[in-house]
Amino acid sequence: MPSRLAAAALTAAGTFTVAGAATFATAAAEAAPAQQAPRTHRAEVDFTGIVALSNCSGSLVRGPQSRDTDAALVLTNGHCLESGMPEAGQVVVDQKSSRTFALLDRAGKKSLGTLQATKVEYATMTDTDVTVYRLNTTYAAIQKKYGIPALRLSTNRPHDGTEIRVVSGYWRTIYGCKTDATVYRLREAGWTWKDSIRYKQECQTIHGTSGSPVIDVRTRHVVGINNTGNDDGERCTLNNPCEVDRNGNVTVRHGSHYGQQTYLLARCLGKGNDVVLSKACALPKR
Repeated sequence: MPSRLAAAALTAAGTFTVAGAATFATAAAEAAPAQQAPRTHRAEVDFTGIVALSNCSGSLVRGPQSRDTDAALVLTNGHCLESGMPEAGQVVVDQKSSRTFALLDRAGKKSLGTLQATKVEYATMTDTDVTVYRLNTTYAAIQKKYGIPALRLSTNRPHDGTEIRVVSGYWRTIYGCKTDATVYRLREAGWTWKDSIRYKQECQTIHGTSGSPVIDVRTRHVVGINNTGNDDGERCTLNNPCEVDRNGNVTVRHGSHYGQQTYLLARCLGKGNDVVLSKACALPKR
């Protein structure tokens, strides 16, 4: 499968950018030439809670029932999973992992330290595109050592027209725009995602931004996770997702970029930060 991962070159921290196309990265990807983004104005959302992976972006997150003493969670895409992209219909639960993440400072200028996973709590590319890692340390310990709190997952859907920031730890860059529309189905190669977020054109996320949290500016809560974009204008192929409406009509939007809503994950996080795959949880199950 071809690489979609760009080399990590640092752009100005805390700036909006409008360069390139979204990533659909794999762990074994080769690095491509760095892309530099123009400077505009500073974002009010910073890099608090943001992490960088070897091939993607991510964030330190907590749910509505998470406690300070719980083992912390890192959120990224399903297609960023180190063991490879899950197949359609596949759900990964409680898989051992020792993956590491660089925790960024609030300005995004440096790494404060390294966080390490003990397992993949949950991962899938069915209906959504998500991986949740459980760490070997707690929220309280991270706060005490680094002074960094976790981002909170919203239990509500984002409305169309919501002002958002897509914060990439891989590129140390913030993208600013509004959500454009909720897409009934987004299809890419063999995967289909439900109720995807389409961004306004200002959010031209680039290779390496996969897994970035989509943050509602008003609430400062995570409402989505950045995952793909139509690079070449192709129809429903890898790196060229197409939109499918309720009647099965297919629309290709060359240059449009997308994220996946995270409210379902927030609602499935139970005590101890476990992803509880009960009947009440609408995430895909094994």
